[in-house]
Amino acid sequence: MLYVLLGTVVGAVVGGFRARARGGNGFDIAQYAAVHALIGGVLMVFVTIWLLRQGAG
Repeated sequence: MLYVLLGTVVGAVVGGFRARARGGNGFDIAQYAAVHALIGGVLMVFVTIWLLRQGAG
């Protein structure tokens, strides 16, 4: 569970920085942060499942 939260937060931060680097306004930054947070969270769900199946959890 903690991995998913970490992936969501890291994804949001990365998305915000990417939007800002591309010169986006506040709405662009929010959208990039939200989409990257979702992507990071979903990826970390699969990583968590994989870790639990490997016996590392």
